[in-house]
Amino acid sequence: MVELRVHGASGASAGQVLDMLQTEQVAGDRSGGFYRPRHRASDGSARVTREAYRWGDLPSGTMARTLSLVFLLPFMLVNVAIWMRPANRGSDAAVRSLCRLLALTLTALYVLAAAGVALDLIAWKCMASPRCLAGRGWLSWLGGRPAGLRLAVLALVPVAAVGLLWRAGARPGRVFEAFRAPEAAASGHRLGAVGRWDAEPLVGRLRSIHVAAAFATLDVTLLAARAAPGASAGTVALAVVTGAVLATCVVLLCTPPLIDRRATDRRLDRITGTLRTIAVALTAVVTAHVLASPAPWRAGGGLPGYDSILTGLFVTQTALLIALGAVLLWRRDRRPDATPLLGLGALAMTAAAISLAVAYSAELVYRVADFLDRDTRTAAGVAAGPPGAYTWAIFGFLRAVLITLVVAGLMTLISRPGRFRAAAAIVARDHPDPPPGAGPRLRQVRKAVAQARFTETLIPLAVVYACLAGLATATTTIGLLKLLPGDVVERNAGVPADLVTFAIAFASWVTAAIILGLVVGAIFAYRTIEFRRHVGVLWDLGTFWPRAAHPFAPPCYAERAVPELARRITYLVERGNGVLLTGHSHGSVLAAATVLQLPPRVSGRVALLTYGSPLRRLYARLFPAYLDDEVLHEIGARVGWRWLNLWRDTDPVGGRIFSGHPPAGGAAATVDRRLRDPVGVVAPPGDSVPPPIQGHRPCESDQPFTEAARELVERLREPPGPGRR
Repeated sequence: MVELRVHGASGASAGQVLDMLQTEQVAGDRSGGFYRPRHRASDGSARVTREAYRWGDLPSGTMARTLSLVFLLPFMLVNVAIWMRPANRGSDAAVRSLCRLLALTLTALYVLAAAGVALDLIAWKCMASPRCLAGRGWLSWLGGRPAGLRLAVLALVPVAAVGLLWRAGARPGRVFEAFRAPEAAASGHRLGAVGRWDAEPLVGRLRSIHVAAAFATLDVTLLAARAAPGASAGTVALAVVTGAVLATCVVLLCTPPLIDRRATDRRLDRITGTLRTIAVALTAVVTAHVLASPAPWRAGGGLPGYDSILTGLFVTQTALLIALGAVLLWRRDRRPDATPLLGLGALAMTAAAISLAVAYSAELVYRVADFLDRDTRTAAGVAAGPPGAYTWAIFGFLRAVLITLVVAGLMTLISRPGRFRAAAAIVARDHPDPPPGAGPRLRQVRKAVAQARFTETLIPLAVVYACLAGLATATTTIGLLKLLPGDVVERNAGVPADLVTFAIAFASWVTAAIILGLVVGAIFAYRTIEFRRHVGVLWDLGTFWPRAAHPFAPPCYAERAVPELARRITYLVERGNGVLLTGHSHGSVLAAATVLQLPPRVSGRVALLTYGSPLRRLYARLFPAYLDDEVLHEIGARVGWRWLNLWRDTDPVGGRIFSGHPPAGGAAATVDRRLRDPVGVVAPPGDSVPPPIQGHRPCESDQPFTEAARELVERLREPPGPGRR
């Protein structure tokens, strides 16, 4: 018997997972591998060999890759959104198309942010201002040069930014290509395909489309500036070709049956590759046209056309969000409790991704403008610095965050009595006759249970923020009227314009602090295991899903972890071993996906032990198309219902799998086992402190875990009965 343990988002070491100080690696590599105790304890009764699968470095790995997750976070969120679509197949194609179009707008926003810094702030404004160039030798060499030369030279900055994304998006695709499950998937359920498909052809096609759209976005920015004083025939012709490139990108993304074709069909790969090549060549031609065109340039103000292009992008994002929400609501399953979050999970995640991307972009432009403006007063800097669309974006982001915080506070207060009543009932049941002096500890336990139950409130709160973020994006259209938020608010609400301007500047610095905090958090998550336990959930959830919407999202570690686990279990079973597969937290998700990939002859020798599992509590709500009662029952049937799930009321992440979710009769009703936490409220004899509140912590050393593992091992040793594998 082999007990194969899969850790959760904590990124624990092999020794911690095995509860052993000395371990040795028996398979895999430094990023993901299998470990066993170096000195195996003799246990004549159990005869179980412990083995740990450590995958914690797959989502992060090196410091550079960990930090890149911060800056690729909007791309990762919009990629997760496409997997949050509801199970309704009637809306599947429309939702996938809209998610991919919204992902394309994030790439365009990335390019426009780089163009805003290089072309608008530096090439157009700063290099035309002697005051801005004073004391800046690194800029003055282009000062006073023709506008076409300045724009052509500084266009290399967004080109380099696109090249950086292109390179970063191409490299990780080859990391996991060698890890494939040993044979075809035995399950026809969607979750059974996670990690099995060859995602690189789709990612390659999306990458070519996004690169083409990125260069076309830069071309539109340059051509709009060139056409401001009057468009020549050459400018119009280049604009038509650029529009055709963008239209082709949109058409390709709106045909999921075409772009999602199997890997053996290389015709579409050639089409998208040709489109990318045309876009790159077109950018070179447009840059040469801007450089060589003899027509005069319009002087003063910001880069001609840039503000309108940026606002147009925000309008497009708003329209796509409205369309996505309409499709999700119109096509949702209208049976009671059939559609989690009203089917709006994909909309909430997409809106969060766009909101974060807008904040990133606006903050980049604001900070560079602040640096170039030197000692300009705040009000003057806001009025004359970045485009008005960015000002409205920052104002909308501030408004969405503040209102969400207020709503969160109200929901906390409103739900508090109910949560504490439920917590009091649980504590009274677990500790009916508390000893004297246990009052303070009982209050701590009630508080822990009440806080753990707040998780159910966070998911609807995300939908509230999504609606507010979408509204914030929509209000950027007011920037086309050349109005500032302070003027509009003062005219309609009576709030002083200077106060609103100060709030926008303050929100800009708060956004900068948040971004800096994310960077610091990524560093601590890389270096500190305890800190990674708290922040790693986001990365592990986001990078679990393959890249199907945005090709520049971080790579999917499940493409290696799940097939590698399936291959290892198959190898162990074929050598005559029974395998007890245990998974904590997110490790239980990996374990569930792995079981679906095992052939019947292998799964018949496998038992499953999950603890702190978010399968039902989070994944079934966030990813209804991939995790539902049907797939959970299939997992149980595949292992002959040799499945136990341990959960605690103090756990804010994990929970029950079947209990309380009809129909949960028969064998499914025996899966869930609730653990009392803590086991006592006063210090036991020989100790000075009471037992700790475990919450979401792993419990491999606890007696309930040991007993559950022993029971499953004994059930594995039983001869197959009628109807059992």
